[in-house]
Amino acid sequence: MTLRTGLAALAALFAGSIGGALAQQPLTEVTYGTNWLAQGEHGGYYQALADGTYEKYGLKVTIVPGGPRANNRMLLAAGKLDFYMGGSLIQAFSAVEKDIPTVVVAAHFQKEPQVLMSHPGQGLDTFLDLKKSNDILLSKDGVATFFQWMRAEYGFKEEQLKPFGFNPAPFIANPNAVQQGYATSDPLVIEKVGGFKPNVFLLADHGFSTYSTTVETRREVVEKNPDLVQRFVDASTIGWYNYLYGDNAKAVALIKRDNPEMTDELLAYSREKMKEYGIVDSGDATTRGIGAMSDERMKDFFDKMVKAGLFKSDLDYKRAYTLQFVNKGVGLNLKK
Repeated sequence: MTLRTGLAALAALFAGSIGGALAQQPLTEVTYGTNWLAQGEHGGYYQALADGTYEKYGLKVTIVPGGPRANNRMLLAAGKLDFYMGGSLIQAFSAVEKDIPTVVVAAHFQKEPQVLMSHPGQGLDTFLDLKKSNDILLSKDGVATFFQWMRAEYGFKEEQLKPFGFNPAPFIANPNAVQQGYATSDPLVIEKVGGFKPNVFLLADHGFSTYSTTVETRREVVEKNPDLVQRFVDASTIGWYNYLYGDNAKAVALIKRDNPEMTDELLAYSREKMKEYGIVDSGDATTRGIGAMSDERMKDFFDKMVKAGLFKSDLDYKRAYTLQFVNKGVGLNLKK
């Protein structure tokens, strides 16, 4: 044996022993609370669980589904969950306002999937045409959040609003109505139940610039265990690449296990629309990796929310997030 081959063999033995030692280390148990029942919009996290990515990063992750009777955001703040799936940045800014010590560490949706829908051929075929409707069906939460931006930015009026009870029947029956929804599911419901394809207006494409499907944790976790945060963010990001561009059959099975009402058709539709609209992989994510965030984007959305009257301009909104764990290009090699 030559000196070179001997050294190579020794190095291989050393590397193997280190790898074996890492593999034998116990996994860190992590709980991740979602903000609703399991669905395609949660696919990246279920993918990372199903295909072993979390385990490769030394994590034993339990996904805790949200729902109408769950309050996972409160459980995060109380220390009962390690991570939480946030919605829009409005919630994160509100946490700063209320001095709740949570922080956004990644944004897996570059665009919020929130849409407005209208009937085709009724003179409501552009976003600005919607100002002509006096039957805009919105939930209370929608009125309090994105409608305030629509009012401030585009001049929509409160008197145009009608209450939305999450039943598509009033919208389907009224050709002059406009209804809120999610791009990843509700247009399919209207098409199947109403027998027509609605006009779909993604608010993100008209300036509603919030990130969505964020990963939040407590500030103390960021400060005391940044390695755990990094591993969870990176593994989840890889999960999103594999869910969108790879074989997601195992993730689909887990989603249906946690929410039996999910169908293969709806899950396939959701993935298709996430790709079509660039919900997950667009903008900064195309070069910095899924989950990307920027100070500029945060400021843009905060300024719009100040204009809409949701927050005071002196709020220290930068406390709502950190860029420490994103923009590293993780998973870019997995995109097909």
